Amino acid sequence: MMKHSRPFLLVLVFLICFASLGLFAGAEDAGEAMPVSVNAKAAILVDVSTGRVLCAQNEHERYSPASMTKIMPLLLITEAIDEGKIHLDDKVTASATAAAKGGSQIWLKEGETMTVDELLRAAAISSANDACEALGEFLAGSEEALVKMLNDRAAQLGMNDTNFENCTGLDDTTDTHLTSAYDVALMSVELLRHDFIQKYTTVWMDSLRDGKTELVNTTKLVRFYDGCTGLKTGTTNKAGCCVSASAKRGDTHLLAVVMGSPSSKDRFEGAKALLNWGFANYETVTPQFDKSVLKPVPVNGGVADEIMPNVPTIEPVLLKKGEKDDLKIAVALSDSVQAPVEAGQKIGELSVCSGDEVLATYPLTASRPVERLSFGEVLRRFLCSFSQTGEKQG
Repeated sequence: MMKHSRPFLLVLVFLICFASLGLFAGAEDAGEAMPVSVNAKAAILVDVSTGRVLCAQNEHERYSPASMTKIMPLLLITEAIDEGKIHLDDKVTASATAAAKGGSQIWLKEGETMTVDELLRAAAISSANDACEALGEFLAGSEEALVKMLNDRAAQLGMNDTNFENCTGLDDTTDTHLTSAYDVALMSVELLRHDFIQKYTTVWMDSLRDGKTELVNTTKLVRFYDGCTGLKTGTTNKAGCCVSASAKRGDTHLLAVVMGSPSSKDRFEGAKALLNWGFANYETVTPQFDKSVLKPVPVNGGVADEIMPNVPTIEPVLLKKGEKDDLKIAVALSDSVQAPVEAGQKIGELSVCSGDEVLATYPLTASRPVERLSFGEVLRRFLCSFSQTGEKQG
């Protein structure tokens, strides 16, 4: 068990911080009311790198998401590509179900074949329902299996406000295909963790079928907003006008979700206002840590008397502008550890703090294993010590 009655406080300027801030903390934890006017039923602004909620309104109210739904099948496809389960040049044959999808589409015909790459471009850029359905069926095997995968992954991400009934967001035959701005942000942030998706979501115009089918990004901010990295719009009569919009400037990557706006202009203006406020008031900083201040931890009953902790890689943190000078690092190490010690065993903790708020914590772990001192080794050391004492006396 870790002992903190006598921790090593390694530099006087280091602070011991007690507050804890989890990833994707609620807006009430972030301490910000909506700082800008957004003409929508719900909205949220989060930091992509940490998941920190910067401000929100009605973020857990459940609404129809329309084509923002496609963020989840895009995530499943992206994860499958990263894991090597499917490949961009794999051939996908459109089913009758995919070809029959209405709304936004690339007019797939039953039996028509396209690559995963082509269908991914169609789904991510122009929100094609038929392309998204074909991709989903290729991954899951059937529409029913795909819906289960969507809901299972949503549950894994903690999307407690969500129920998917399809992969497209078409809602003319359902009243229970619902999610929240908070949950849309959750799956959007997870998708953006896969950097290569931005090769699709940041494209303004493209084409398929040797230029015969034009693709235009439904997220107009890709063309007009500095640093936009995507992500996905949605529009139906039930949902109104929605958007999940992300942008990166420098090291700061933000995501705004707007649901239920009365017009397309309102959703984009709302997302822009949130992003502008975020970039104006926050910055991403990489904490600087003097590694030389780490001290070894004593080992009781081991073949080595002490063990050095590994130095963790400290990730950038999001701060309000002007708070950079308040950034501190606190280190607490065990008074001692009992052998045997395994490599990677936790022997302390490093906290990145802003004032009394903990922004991030990292385990400090043993850099190598230390075996327990055997009886034979104890005896050998005793005899060696006795012999050396006798020689000195002689």
